[in-house]
Amino acid sequence: MTIPKMATSTSETALLMENDELMGENQSQSSQTSHHQTSVSPKRKKIQSPNQDFAFIKIIARITLQIIRKFWAFSSAAALAIILFYWLCGGFVAFSLVAFALSGLLYHSTDRFLYHPDQPATARVYVPSPSVLGLTFENVYIKTKDSVRLHMFFVKQVTEALTASSPTVLYFHGNAGNIGHRLMNVKGFVQMLGCNVCLLEYRGYGHSDGSPSEDGLYMDAQAALDYLVGRPDVDQRKIIVFGRSLGGAVAVDLASRLENSTKIRCLMVENTFTSIPEVAKSLFNLKFVRCLPRWFYKNQFLSRLKVPRLTVPVMFLSGTADQLIPPNMATELYNATSSETKQLARFPGGSHNETWMCSHYYQTIEYFLDEVVQIKDSSTRSRLQPPPTLVNSNNVV
Repeated sequence: MTIPKMATSTSETALLMENDELMGENQSQSSQTSHHQTSVSPKRKKIQSPNQDFAFIKIIARITLQIIRKFWAFSSAAALAIILFYWLCGGFVAFSLVAFALSGLLYHSTDRFLYHPDQPATARVYVPSPSVLGLTFENVYIKTKDSVRLHMFFVKQVTEALTASSPTVLYFHGNAGNIGHRLMNVKGFVQMLGCNVCLLEYRGYGHSDGSPSEDGLYMDAQAALDYLVGRPDVDQRKIIVFGRSLGGAVAVDLASRLENSTKIRCLMVENTFTSIPEVAKSLFNLKFVRCLPRWFYKNQFLSRLKVPRLTVPVMFLSGTADQLIPPNMATELYNATSSETKQLARFPGGSHNETWMCSHYYQTIEYFLDEVVQIKDSSTRSRLQPPPTLVNSNNVV
């Protein structure tokens, strides 16, 4: 009985072992299956991810297209406005830059329109000497406060005694040539009026150094006056300032300065102007020129604004046939002058540069110096009658 039990238990044991092996195989297969599934799932994810990104892009594209369709008119108008704004502003900026460049060129080129030291062509090389007219003179060189060397002629009387007692005319010439071109007029001052004459050659003219400019000419005039004041053979009480055309504006500026009011006995200006801007409007009767502001002019010479400051006696000499400077400018300056002693003389047929050749020219100046300014002792000379060129103060129009 014992043996059958053992066999039975052995068979059971065998069955149990077979069951265990089957269960082990099942577990291994299940583990392999699960491992295979685990290894396959990442590949699926990798395949599914691009599909998801493409779907997102499609959604965004659809939304963008919807927005563009909805706001197409507005977007087109905005783009057109941007293009027009760029075109207009670009053109305006370009025009402004061109206009600025041209105005700068014109501003600096005004020196060439105003100053003509090279007329005639030899004017910077050859300066006629007073000796060719038999005049006694000195060649003088002075320096301005900005260290520019200037050339002058000091034409004097035949003797030292006459030179020391005679009036001295500080002569400012026009805008062209050199001082040698004024010697015929100077001869009349020396021989007919008994004056010494100091002719200043502006910077950039004749044998003077430098280049002409408005402020430069003012400094030249001041240097010349200071030179005369320092000369021992010049009567400090009898210094007369004379200017023709551009020189008249230089003379007005010099005489209008308060520090010079005691150095100058009287002022005489011939065929001069109120200002350069006014002359430009007169010569170029164009709307464009008339609309130019004053600051546009590099050289202005604003005599009209300076004559109210004059305190010394003044004479205005005007040629009625002047084709360059309107004669009415002399009348305007006369009316604006605040000096208590002033006279206006008009010379019929007198042109811009030849008024000094008119009848009664030197007689008019002599009357002004002797009878009005009384620069000479009245006890040693005969009284003079007023010349016909003088305009009565009540008839100045």
